[in-house]
Amino acid sequence: MRFVGSLMLWLAGVAGAQSAPTWRHDVAPVLYQSCTGCHHTGGSGPFALMTYAEAKRFASVIDTAVTTRYMPPWLPEEGHGRFQGDRHLPAETVALLHRWIAAGAIEGAGPVAKAPVYTSAWQLGEPDLIVETQTAVSVPASGSDFFTNVILPNPLAGTHWVRAMEIKPGNPQVVHHANVLIDRTASLRRTHPEWRRGVPGMDIEVDSGDDFDPDSHFLFWKPDSTALVEAPGMPWRLDAGNDLVLNLHLKPSGKAETTRARIGLYFTKTPAELHPMLLQLEHDAALNIPAGDASFPVEDALTLPVAVSVLGVYPHAHYLARRMEGWAVTPDGARRDLILIPEWDIDRQSVYRLAEPMKLPGGSVLHMRYVYDNSTGNIHNPHSPPVVVRAGNRSEDEMAHLWVQVLPEVDTLASRQALEGAWMSSVLRKNPGDAIALYNLAALKLSTGAAARAVELYTQLDGLTPGSARVLTALGSALQARGDDTGAKVRYEAALKVDGGYTDAAFDLATLDVRLGDAAGAKPLLVGMLARHPEDAEAHHLLALVYAGGEEFEEALVQLRAWEALAAKDPEPHRALAQVLSQMGRGAEALREQQQVVALALRDANDWNDLGVMEARAGDKVAARRDFLRALEINPGLTEARGNLGHLKPLD
Repeated sequence: MRFVGSLMLWLAGVAGAQSAPTWRHDVAPVLYQSCTGCHHTGGSGPFALMTYAEAKRFASVIDTAVTTRYMPPWLPEEGHGRFQGDRHLPAETVALLHRWIAAGAIEGAGPVAKAPVYTSAWQLGEPDLIVETQTAVSVPASGSDFFTNVILPNPLAGTHWVRAMEIKPGNPQVVHHANVLIDRTASLRRTHPEWRRGVPGMDIEVDSGDDFDPDSHFLFWKPDSTALVEAPGMPWRLDAGNDLVLNLHLKPSGKAETTRARIGLYFTKTPAELHPMLLQLEHDAALNIPAGDASFPVEDALTLPVAVSVLGVYPHAHYLARRMEGWAVTPDGARRDLILIPEWDIDRQSVYRLAEPMKLPGGSVLHMRYVYDNSTGNIHNPHSPPVVVRAGNRSEDEMAHLWVQVLPEVDTLASRQALEGAWMSSVLRKNPGDAIALYNLAALKLSTGAAARAVELYTQLDGLTPGSARVLTALGSALQARGDDTGAKVRYEAALKVDGGYTDAAFDLATLDVRLGDAAGAKPLLVGMLARHPEDAEAHHLLALVYAGGEEFEEALVQLRAWEALAAKDPEPHRALAQVLSQMGRGAEALREQQQVVALALRDANDWNDLGVMEARAGDKVAARRDFLRALEINPGLTEARGNLGHLKPLD
């Protein structure tokens, strides 16, 4: 009996050993899929896990990291939203890794999964455009983490549509994560003359200009990010003069290092067909967190005026946030979870794209609720002992933001304007003195024809921010739209007294002067503008009109040629050149310009008619007849072309 019992125990031991997980059969596939994106030689992880020897060496570290859910980095709680690229390890996978380590981290026999290859090459092949920093960013050997913004000007003319982008922020040992913002007006560069050295700050704001052009895409990088490929029909726009601003979160590595950023852009010739929009829930005004308070709540809500599909979310706070929750409530009272993060960690923040769009009817309410821990029990608290913490852009300040990317069900400008209006109105209900919300809502009212309301809002903002050239100029535009030219002129002139180089004020005042017949007042304004900004095509155009109106045709030609060089594919400068040259009696040159016009605007009947007139004057009756007929083919009701054709002398 003793012999048989020993044999049975030995057989059981063999069976246990055979059933234990092995590196080759079980563990390597898990690590290759979930860990080595960061944990490879040259990656952002502190050690590599590419080989059996490396995995065995760090087996106990792996065990602790996965059983505590510290790794892989994934903050959202299961069951509260489904996301693309979910890195949450299933319980059975965690148990498998634990059993492997507990059994001695056996390598095993047989084939092993093919290891992924990590290179410095561009993931999607050579980009269409690469922009990079000319000056490396220095990171000291020690100290706290910090944030800086690298400005990368767009060197291209015209408009390009970006279907994909890969961010290479440089040294993976010091770059924790990064965001890209599109500065439509190069405002950050203009306000920071030393911008090549980097602009410090965790959270920055850029000026989007006077056009309604809301943010639309999440452009976010973390160490294991792949290239950002936009959904079909949703490329984002990059215009001439735009800057890409790379917001870098940098962490000292123990030795002095540098990093140099590069961004690769991949273009498509097809413009955007769908137009998503980023909305923000926030209540920074409520952030006044007492020292020692371990459970300080902040909430916000936003009612959606139109039906949308939610595409993604980006929760953001600093070091004191603990629990972060976002959800929607539909008009029938149903709750739809967007995200729940029970244990926030700023070092692991990310954008979360929904696995499937979440459709919400108009009248649904987006909600956020964040809870902050400003006690000594919060290991992330940057202050010891704790101090009162308020809202701000420094890392030791706080924020309460939840960005939500939505696509209106009826994808129109009116839908996006309705969403923007609801958002800005929500901000002003919480904080009536919010200057950005006041300005944006006023600009929106002006763009939608509500000039009187725009004047009210800009006037309120002028009282809050006296002496702002931009606000004075915007108020002038609203007064002009309301029909008050005198009031508009006073505001433009006041703006230029504040800032004599403010381009918008100078241009708007010059435009008003031209309309009022004051060419003498407009001319010096435009000449001064172009001395500072020779790339301003609209200023060249307006100055050409001023010169032509005064029969200073040679000067007008100089400005029109400059306009043409800046807008080579636009038929307008060619039209103007053709007309001015014709007035000057330079018919052959005028004819060449008009031929350029019809080459760029093939379906404009008036252009073909004008070309026919010039050809008739040059004595080319065949060409004139052909082009009058082409004008009538495009627009049979164009009486001018029909009359010109009738008056054309018969062919010889």
